[in-house]
Amino acid sequence: MRAILQRVRQGHVTVNNQIVGQVGHGYVILLGITHDDGPPEVKKLAEKTAHLRVFEDEQGKMNRSVLEVAGEILVISQFTLYADAKKGRRPSFTQAAAPDQAEPLVVQFVETLRQLGLQKVETGVFGAHMMVHIENDGPVTIILDTAVL
Repeated sequence: MRAILQRVRQGHVTVNNQIVGQVGHGYVILLGITHDDGPPEVKKLAEKTAHLRVFEDEQGKMNRSVLEVAGEILVISQFTLYADAKKGRRPSFTQAAAPDQAEPLVVQFVETLRQLGLQKVETGVFGAHMMVHIENDGPVTIILDTAVL
């Protein structure tokens, strides 16, 4: 699993000009699933996400987790995180999991974040064409990949 965590002041996602998910202070997460992913990767990534300390404390140091700041999370499924652009001019997406494998893992990731104590976790619409609006705070953008965690 791959995730792009963007610390945000706010973010929202629209489908057909309708807001389907929105958050305030916290993360917008772009989430990619590959063929080898399953429940162990979901758990590992959710725990790392919930406890990663990239929010500022009273001294302005990145020393608090999204849990500690009562942050909110917007999760956007994005198969293009597994694009392979090594050959030619058009990327291949063969490393991305098929929708029937990926969608349940995205749902499980969201549920695991909630079980870990995050009060507000919202999503886009799996497989839809989405417009993602992100007000990146910092900017702080972290790439997590369970293959190297």
